[in-house]
Amino acid sequence: MNNHPIETLMKTAMESIKEMVDVNTVVGDPVETPDGTVIVPVSRVTCGFAAGGGEYDTNGELEGHLPFGGGSGAGVSVQPVGFLVVGQNQIRLMPVDANNAVERLIDLAPQVLNNIREMLTHRKKSEITRVTEVDA
Repeated sequence: MNNHPIETLMKTAMESIKEMVDVNTVVGDPVETPDGTVIVPVSRVTCGFAAGGGEYDTNGELEGHLPFGGGSGAGVSVQPVGFLVVGQNQIRLMPVDANNAVERLIDLAPQVLNNIREMLTHRKKSEITRVTEVDA
């Protein structure tokens, strides 16, 4: 038994989407800067697909087969999300949307915690030094 024409439409549309979108569309090719930092673009890919059709009767003029009419369509949207920046012993996601303060705060949280830890450690060392100088 032959495939129904709608199957052919669907396969053609899906193959076209597959050709347009691959993993390199979502995670781009890495770029290395002169200082050794590697920058990898990251995108969001959205796909849409539709197919439809129908057979119509020609009042019994064709025996065994009804004429088929149909169509299909697909769309792909690629939206940049940000850049993965790998270097200086850290990995950071630099979002493209500059208005996204929450993501930026989450990205900076480890650095802020390290700065606070260094300040407290430095303060304790200063207090120990002062106490030692007073006792001497």
